[in-house]
Amino acid sequence: MLAGRVAVVTGAGRGIGRGVALGLAAEGARVVVNDFGVSVDGSTPSTGPAFDVVEEIRRAGGEAVPSTDSVATWDGAAKIIATALDGFGRLDALVTCAGILRDRMVFNMSEEEWDAVIAVHLKGTFNCIRHACTHMREHRYGRIVTFASGSGLFGNPGQANYGSAKSAIGGLTKVAARDLGKYGITVNSICPVAGTRMTVNEEVRRAREIRKQTGIQREDRGVAQIEELDPDDIAPMVVYLASEHAGAINGQFFLCFGNQVSLVSQPRPVKTLYKSDGNWTLDDLERLAPATVLEGLVNPAPPKEA
Repeated sequence: MLAGRVAVVTGAGRGIGRGVALGLAAEGARVVVNDFGVSVDGSTPSTGPAFDVVEEIRRAGGEAVPSTDSVATWDGAAKIIATALDGFGRLDALVTCAGILRDRMVFNMSEEEWDAVIAVHLKGTFNCIRHACTHMREHRYGRIVTFASGSGLFGNPGQANYGSAKSAIGGLTKVAARDLGKYGITVNSICPVAGTRMTVNEEVRRAREIRKQTGIQREDRGVAQIEELDPDDIAPMVVYLASEHAGAINGQFFLCFGNQVSLVSQPRPVKTLYKSDGNWTLDDLERLAPATVLEGLVNPAPPKEA
């Protein structure tokens, strides 16, 4: 499906990104495997993961080169894209999987924890798109797949930084799709659910237990236990969106886990309250809103007694 194409995958040394890189290579793409090699919180960089996945691809008969630059810096992202152009002479697809976590309830989150997550997820995604789309625009072809999250769509307790970044990536995806579509470039987003080191570790388990004890509930998305979901299950939809077959799919979001791929609805008005004369008053809203636009709404985190 991707014979002759060149793809860059960020965060490809482990987890979902690794599966995506292997999937693209299996379909004939030459792949730049980018990974800064950090721990879950973004510390202790290592070059090992990128080289390991490159070796896996080569052993399977594919072509790949490593990249260990950070997506979070403008120059780092430029080098990642340059690795594709210098090594393979072109760039057809970009998949932005790179990410870190620094979970903390919003009232405890530090400025550094906020900035670090925003830098990798949001700025990192922008940096890579910005450098990649210039080349794609010149050649009037490209496939960009970003990674959003249910944390940005629905909200997860303790993830103000991560959820904000992922929600913003959703906005970036929609705008980039409109900016670049006329040049033959599509920009779509995956919202994955899978058991990776970012979702299955001791810190996450502790946070889950605290939420359970305090009665804080996550949004029910109808998914199985996250530990049972294979990160490699995300790759097929990504590979499809990176192919020529998905040329008419642009600005869309797909929730992927296990054996399920769901198109996610775009935000649209679902209830509307009209007034035939004049502007709304507080008395009007107090009288009419509870039985119309506010009917059936549930507080996801109702107050508890101190």
